[in-house]
Amino acid sequence: MNPRIFLALAPLLLTPLAQAADCANATTQAAMNQCAAEQHQAADKELNTLYQRITQRLKDNPDGKKLLVSAQRAWVAFRDAECGFAASGVAGSSVYPLIYSNCTTDLTKARVEAFKTYLKCQEGDLSCPVPGN
Repeated sequence: MNPRIFLALAPLLLTPLAQAADCANATTQAAMNQCAAEQHQAADKELNTLYQRITQRLKDNPDGKKLLVSAQRAWVAFRDAECGFAASGVAGSSVYPLIYSNCTTDLTKARVEAFKTYLKCQEGDLSCPVPGN
């Protein structure tokens, strides 16, 4: 590839990265919606990582693992329904994705904290469903 063409196209390649990184200064509704979606994706990624850690700890407890899967499915259904309701006042508007994403992010972060608590259980703690290391 001709280096001049690459240099001419380089700013176009970096534009999405620059936009994604500037959430603190987002001024358009589209940018705010995108930033909210990115925040939710980050929280969801952390949740999935913790979920995998918990399932690993439950590898010798198939009943416990089944209960975790059931609880997580119910939680996802609750999160989606709750946030659909919470954002229903702005349904159909350009701000809906922002409100919905902020809600899902907040609930996901709360679930992350619950999972972190499960992972901190001490051996012998009978109130904890996840065995310690």
